[in-house]
Amino acid sequence: MKLNCIITDDEPIALEIVEGYVKMLPELNLVARCTNAVETFTALRSHHVDLLFIDIQMPEISGLDVIRSLQKVPLIIFTTAYPSFAIDGFDLDAVDYLLKPISLERFLKSIEKVYSRIEKNQHALPAVIRHTRADRKFFFIKSDAGLIRIDYDQILYIEGLENYIKIVSENKTVVTLHTMKAIEKVLPAENFLRIHRSYIVNMNKVESVKDYLFKIKNINLQTGKSYRKSIQAILKLKYSIITG
Repeated sequence: MKLNCIITDDEPIALEIVEGYVKMLPELNLVARCTNAVETFTALRSHHVDLLFIDIQMPEISGLDVIRSLQKVPLIIFTTAYPSFAIDGFDLDAVDYLLKPISLERFLKSIEKVYSRIEKNQHALPAVIRHTRADRKFFFIKSDAGLIRIDYDQILYIEGLENYIKIVSENKTVVTLHTMKAIEKVLPAENFLRIHRSYIVNMNKVESVKDYLFKIKNINLQTGKSYRKSIQAILKLKYSIITG
C-alpha cells in the first residue's frame, strides 16, 4: 500500500532530512513539501494525502493548530525539537512524535507504526456515532437519555466541564460524559473554531468578536491566551475580514 505524504517544516535542514528518508522508501510518495501552514492547507486541498509529517513550532500557526483546524485529518507524525509538546501531539491522535534530530532508525519505526495503525483501523471514535456522508448534517452522541441527535447548524457553542461537555444549541442543551478532544473530531472544521480549552464556537453563529470576546446570542465567550495568536491567523486565512 503506497501512501501519499506531505512534509511541513519551517527549518530547511529538517525538511531535507525527512524528505530524504521519505524518498528512501518506495511505499511512500511525496506529493508536497511545505514551510508553513498556508502552504500546508493548499497542499491538502490539492492532493489526496494519507500521511502528514508536520513540525509543531512554526510561525503564525503551530502544527498543532493546523491539525485542529482540519475537517479531514490524515495520519499524523509530529516532528519537533521540544519534547514537552509530546502530550499535545498524542492528544490529537498522532501516530508518532519524532524528536529532532531525527535518525533513520527512528523514522523507520514511525513508518511501521503508520502501517500498524492502518491495519488495526484505530480511527473509529467510540460512543460518538458519525453521520458519514460527505454532506452530513448531524451526528448522534451518547448520553444518559440514550443517543441524542445533534444538528450541526443548530449548535451555538460547546463548553468543556472537566470530564463532561455541554453542547448548547438553538433548541436544546445536552450535557454528556465526553471530552473536548472527542467532540472536536466530529465537528466540521470549516464552521467550528476552538477559542479556549473550554470553548468551541460555531462561527456561523458568532455575531461579533471584540477584545478577544466572541459574542453569540448575547453570551460573551472569552478566548484563551494561548489560543489568541492562532485564532487571529486562522481568521485571516479562512474568513473574509474587511478592515477599511
